[in-house]
Amino acid sequence: MSLLWAGFLIGCVFGVAARLGRFCLLRGLRQTLALDGEQRSGAPALQAFALALATALLMSQLLAERGQIDLTTAQVVRSSFSWFGALIGGLLFGGGMALARSCGARSLVLLAGGNLRSLVTLLCLGAAAQASLTGVLVPARQWVQGFGKLSLEHATLPARLLANGFSATATLALATGLPVLALLFYALRKPELRRSPVQWIAALVIGALVAAGWWITAYFNFESFEPVPLTSLSFVGPVAEGQLYLQLAVGRAFSLGPAMVAGTLVGAFVAALLSRTARLEGFDGASRMLASATGGLLMGFGGVLAVGCSIGQGLTGLSTLAFASFPAVAGIVIGALATLALQARTPFGQQGSLQA
Repeated sequence: MSLLWAGFLIGCVFGVAARLGRFCLLRGLRQTLALDGEQRSGAPALQAFALALATALLMSQLLAERGQIDLTTAQVVRSSFSWFGALIGGLLFGGGMALARSCGARSLVLLAGGNLRSLVTLLCLGAAAQASLTGVLVPARQWVQGFGKLSLEHATLPARLLANGFSATATLALATGLPVLALLFYALRKPELRRSPVQWIAALVIGALVAAGWWITAYFNFESFEPVPLTSLSFVGPVAEGQLYLQLAVGRAFSLGPAMVAGTLVGAFVAALLSRTARLEGFDGASRMLASATGGLLMGFGGVLAVGCSIGQGLTGLSTLAFASFPAVAGIVIGALATLALQARTPFGQQGSLQA
């Protein structure tokens, strides 16, 4: 099996799990605020996200501890970064996610089931992300990233602890064991998630896929004369790259990120057909279309600044325990919560519900 087919398969499994389990950080945050008429007591989406993160963190760190992967070489791990840029990028991404009512990954899953609102979000996300990477928004991105620059000798928490003289066992217990126990306690302390087998199984699968992505790219690095960057599930850059490939395929190689995106679409489409939830959906007004487009633009620019999305940083980045991931994830959560709270106070924000 080639790396691209392996990435496509990971994307397929992610698409199935995310569609059937309705896996979505934003959905969990909306439930926490009791929006869309949902009650906190019956809101397992955020618990499911915590379970997925616990799984991704534990499996990724165990692979690293056993020497099968080197997470310090992962794309999302950076020893030099702007904490300010990561935080602002997260805030913009979180706000855009709330406006669009779905993140990049969730938009792919919804689009596969016929949700045309997500198509607008994805097109705008991809355009803004590419403009931020190589286009007209590069000066703006570089200006923001010029503030709060940090240069760390050790880019991850485990590497820092090991350098401070902690043993490998103590490092694993402190950096991985304690956070995993805390996440599991939050995920399982209330019965809602335990009563929803589809959601907790989907969360376990998605968490395991993060570790699988690390392992697969590490394996192909070992087997190939052309090394590929150590990477796993992420959707902002890959969505932009996939859109660029559709337009400029001649002379360009198809890469791992777009392969995962394509797999996500296929897997979610199959899941939508099997669950009989596939149906065409559009906008109910121009204001909703504007919100989806604006949300996509903010997620594209913010996701590049934060070097990831709610999946690419919220799961994949945090599974490495990279210091650069913490301000990005904090920004995503704060930006989403602030925007949701603001929307709840306006007539427009009270219209409609989270995309299903």
